[in-house]
Amino acid sequence: MSAADLRNLPSVERLVSQLEQEDGTGRYPRPLLVECARAVVEQARRRLLRSETVDTTPRTLLTDLRALVTSRASLSLARAVNATGIIVHTNLGRAPLCDAAVRAVAEVMAGYSTLEIDVESGRRGARHQHVEPLLTRLTGAEAAFAVNNNAAAVLLALAALAHGRQVIVSRGELVEIGGSFRMPEVMAQSGATLVEVGTTNRTHLRDYERAISPDTALLLKVHRSNFSIRGFVAEVSLADLVDLGRRRGIPIMFDLGSGCLVDLRTRGLPYEPTVQEAVTAGCEIVTFSGDKLLGGPQAGLIVGRAKFVEAIRSHPLARTVRMDKLDYAALAATLQQYVDPEAAWSSLPVLQMLGAPAEQLRERAEQLRDALVAAVPSMWRVTVRPTVAEVGGGSLPEAHLPSFALAISSPKPPNWLEQTLRAHRPPVFGRIAEEMLLLDVRTLLPGDENIIVEALRKVISD
Repeated sequence: MSAADLRNLPSVERLVSQLEQEDGTGRYPRPLLVECARAVVEQARRRLLRSETVDTTPRTLLTDLRALVTSRASLSLARAVNATGIIVHTNLGRAPLCDAAVRAVAEVMAGYSTLEIDVESGRRGARHQHVEPLLTRLTGAEAAFAVNNNAAAVLLALAALAHGRQVIVSRGELVEIGGSFRMPEVMAQSGATLVEVGTTNRTHLRDYERAISPDTALLLKVHRSNFSIRGFVAEVSLADLVDLGRRRGIPIMFDLGSGCLVDLRTRGLPYEPTVQEAVTAGCEIVTFSGDKLLGGPQAGLIVGRAKFVEAIRSHPLARTVRMDKLDYAALAATLQQYVDPEAAWSSLPVLQMLGAPAEQLRERAEQLRDALVAAVPSMWRVTVRPTVAEVGGGSLPEAHLPSFALAISSPKPPNWLEQTLRAHRPPVFGRIAEEMLLLDVRTLLPGDENIIVEALRKVISD
């Protein structure tokens, strides 16, 4: 490294002017261009000072500048292609919305909306009016309320109904949800006192009966939606727990978690308790998610007896966990699909993916294979392989869905291909198995195949 090397570094202004000349003035904010140009020049200077071999020609630095500007100008939250075979993928935004929900969100976000106004009277209204009639109609509950996620629904319900009092729950149902949040910790934040009964694998009705005291506010049942226990096990049925609650005058709260509104067995899937069953069984309060098996936006839904729902709705904490207008629009449009349960199977992406026949998936995989074979060099190998997809999102942990995937082998390691596809815009996410990249078609949305083909073409051209 010499002093001449440092002197030959182009100025920040020169780099910015050159980029504007080639890419057009005004394409990017000038402060962003200056900031990125300064970073590129400074990085080159530091490498020279460390006596590293550096290409400091204006053309190379301009390429570095263009890449950095593009990266910093791009939004990190973006559309992605899910070819992992995990339907309710927590890291990829869980449930994709149906077309009706997307249209509803677009309409509401385009201007003002009727979020909190009664159109007939012109007076102030309540935002829950947009989903409560749908929820009560679909579940048979007396009243309903929606908040921003199910953990918030549980926290709010416990705070409103059991603050300073005891809540009895089986040890086998003290679940941990995503992000290391645990039911005992949520309960502690609500101000309720946890009373554990039974053991991890066996809880009997007598365990609840012995724990009841004048200070008992709720009997809480938690659906183990994200794990299962087998072997020497016993748990109290919902019917027996409801009967006990009625005999002792104690309300039952049931946290259903994943929130299912249709009978999954009609599509050959494992049994999953529905919200309707919980309401019919006599639970005073049922909480569940909107963005898992229900197939809508992130939401925590609360249904049950009117007096308990009203107590929850009027609690001061309710305002801190309320949903915004976009979530309400998406949720209402999603719930409308369930008015005709059979239609829901064809309109909601999550239900479509859950119910897709294996033979249909094979045909789709073969069509994508043919498109990829035509797009990649002969040294690349693209085949169709049977695989197993998962529901994901802490739902149906024992469900194994037969599926088909594109198995791609290239001259480079599979890790390289997987990382390169993730760097594409929109990114494509698959999984690696047996030294191949697998792209599972069960979780592809309409149009995703075109993105995959385009992404692989770009990989090859680069």
